[in-house]
Amino acid sequence: MASELPLPLPLLALLILVLLPPLCSSRRPAAADDDASVSRSVFPMDGDVAWVVQVSDLHISAYSPERAADFALLGTALRAIRPHLLLVTGDISDAKNQQRTTSRQDEYEWVNYKKTIDAIVGRGGIDKSRIFDIRGNHDTYGVPYRGGELDFFSTYSVNSQLKRLSTISSILLQGDRSYQFLGIDDTMSVGIRFPANLFGHPTDKRIEAVNSELKYWTNHSNAPVTKVVFGHFPMSFTTSSEKGQRYESVFARQSISAYLCGHLHAKVSKKLWRYHEVRTTEGHKSSFWEWELGDWKDSRLMRILAIDGGAVSFIDHTLKQALQASILVTYPTDSRSMNMLESEKWSMRNDINVLVFSHQVIRNVSARVFDSHSEFKIVEEIPLQLVASSSVHRPLFHAKWNAENYRSPSPTRYWLQVFVLDSRGVKISSEQRPFSVEGKMAIPTSPWLNYLVFEVQWEDMYQVLMWSNMAFTIVLLCSPKLLYHFVSRSASYQRWSVSVLSSPIQQRKTYFWLVWILMEGTRSKPFWLCLVIYVLWLIEMPWFWGRATSEHGEIAQMYLSGWSMPFYDGGLTGNKLSNPDVLVITLPFLYLVVVPVIVLIYGLFAEKSIAYLRRSRRIEYSADSANMHDESACLLPFAPRALLMKFSDKLVSMTIQFCGSWTRRALLLACLIIAAVHLKLCSKLMSAYGTLCVGSIANECCLCKLQSRTSGWVGQEKEQWLLIVSNPGGRNRGDGAAAGMERWCGDDGARVMEGEDGG
Repeated sequence: MASELPLPLPLLALLILVLLPPLCSSRRPAAADDDASVSRSVFPMDGDVAWVVQVSDLHISAYSPERAADFALLGTALRAIRPHLLLVTGDISDAKNQQRTTSRQDEYEWVNYKKTIDAIVGRGGIDKSRIFDIRGNHDTYGVPYRGGELDFFSTYSVNSQLKRLSTISSILLQGDRSYQFLGIDDTMSVGIRFPANLFGHPTDKRIEAVNSELKYWTNHSNAPVTKVVFGHFPMSFTTSSEKGQRYESVFARQSISAYLCGHLHAKVSKKLWRYHEVRTTEGHKSSFWEWELGDWKDSRLMRILAIDGGAVSFIDHTLKQALQASILVTYPTDSRSMNMLESEKWSMRNDINVLVFSHQVIRNVSARVFDSHSEFKIVEEIPLQLVASSSVHRPLFHAKWNAENYRSPSPTRYWLQVFVLDSRGVKISSEQRPFSVEGKMAIPTSPWLNYLVFEVQWEDMYQVLMWSNMAFTIVLLCSPKLLYHFVSRSASYQRWSVSVLSSPIQQRKTYFWLVWILMEGTRSKPFWLCLVIYVLWLIEMPWFWGRATSEHGEIAQMYLSGWSMPFYDGGLTGNKLSNPDVLVITLPFLYLVVVPVIVLIYGLFAEKSIAYLRRSRRIEYSADSANMHDESACLLPFAPRALLMKFSDKLVSMTIQFCGSWTRRALLLACLIIAAVHLKLCSKLMSAYGTLCVGSIANECCLCKLQSRTSGWVGQEKEQWLLIVSNPGGRNRGDGAAAGMERWCGDDGARVMEGEDGG
């Protein structure tokens, strides 16, 4: 019987599985963080209206060639838009295998990106020097250091081709006013591989450099400067620096208008707009907008952003097919997503400005104002005229109106819509959008998912989720042990148990069963001590040694507090980084494995005691009092036979019915579920960090070198050579392999010679 074993066999197997960490080796130290260097570019601008195009999260993949092919559609759109700048805000390459289980930079993807950009330049007529791209987390997967052989961004990106490989790109558009665009590369200098590479990691030097650069053009420009910052990571997925500094305070202090980013794909959530209001050190309130753009990967999104005399507005397009026309009202701006630099110095403007982008000649443009308080009746229709300009490609239409007529305490009372007629007689219209001539804002309420992913600071949330779990685990281990220790010494435990069990089962049964199960689970001192030691190990000691990067097997240790990457600085020194990035590994393990295992252990011990109670009642019915005395003490360790006999037959029968064989089956099923969850988490982790070569290749021989270092169980390093042979009865592939192409197999650098009919 399972109940008669000194330790339940499923429990022992489960603990061995849980306590066995995945281990692998590594050899080479990683490079230190690069400097927060700045590259400056200045471009002329006609007038005081500028517009730029932003795309993000291209995820160009060798396994999804349509992404790069569709990206060429951007060239046709750029020919109509003629932007002052094209901003590519990260995640240029996908850097994942076809099964999306491992990550490694693929040079083919970067070559494809370079060719696509060249095609866009040729088709769109944009100067290549006006294209600015920055790294995303996918662009650093497995890159051990900047400038290495796997850092293809430093070879194939537009910034690299134009010698602009700086972590900060400062761009100034000079016209009647000056507009500054500042790009920030906050990817880790050591490119941790998927999945633990999720956050932007600014350094103190970089934050200070950003602060200085935002000041620079303000001090060196005669005209007012409007500032827009762009990066890959949203603020919710950007960590604090070593000294606890954050960008929000810098952006507020330097009065930027907006921060543009990507990273969170449109499938996660849409219209991720966030209004930041920050109190500066001087005690003043300052604000800026954060606008995340969805991805090109699946949604094919493109943003056109315009600045008109300091007012920032934008419109997003889905390029499933070639762009025919686009209408962007640059003033008045949308009251749901507008930002003014100095609202206390707001001055009302009596004009309407509209940018109309089209491949056709525009014949007529008019704007209609609607009153939402009067069932959206038309209040006024205003014709717009093309603004004369020395530039052929300045599609700005303008009209004067009396803004005083549209004063309202409600920022969403009046709505504006623009209608356009082109030379082919085709009529198009913009979407209706609310406006406020007084600069009032109507910040939309965020759905719970938008709030969760975009407004929750996940660096802080990780600390809350992690330490609340560890606190609960420690309480779960220590409180029942202390309670059992004190009550068992005074013989109170058995008297309390008997008194509760002797009362009707409906009274206090939930309270009793909960406390009793917890106390039963801590009776085994060796087992309880092992759990305590294991939890303490999880808190302070490394979880595993893994191949965090994909070149030369660099050493990396993962702690609950983040990755520890050694770097060379006169000697090898441990450096903890990537604190919240490990949440995708640690939180599922803590919440889905560690806590359920402890609760399950308690349940197994309690079920074991209930099993002894069942057997003792059978012995009692057969009048075998001697055996009953010996085994009944297993339920209540110090209870005499007389106290046990006080249990009513009805109570015992209900107890047996409640905790009978179905309970044991449920506990065993829970063991299997937790073991399956743990195996799945471990297999994903081992696959991601290169300790396994998984999968079969039809008709191929794959020679993979697997190098593993085990600790504790074996105590020595072993090298194994794994020869995977599929379809040994196949034909000789020698000539085909010699004439075939090479393909990477896994992340250890082994290659597969693949013939014409290879898998």
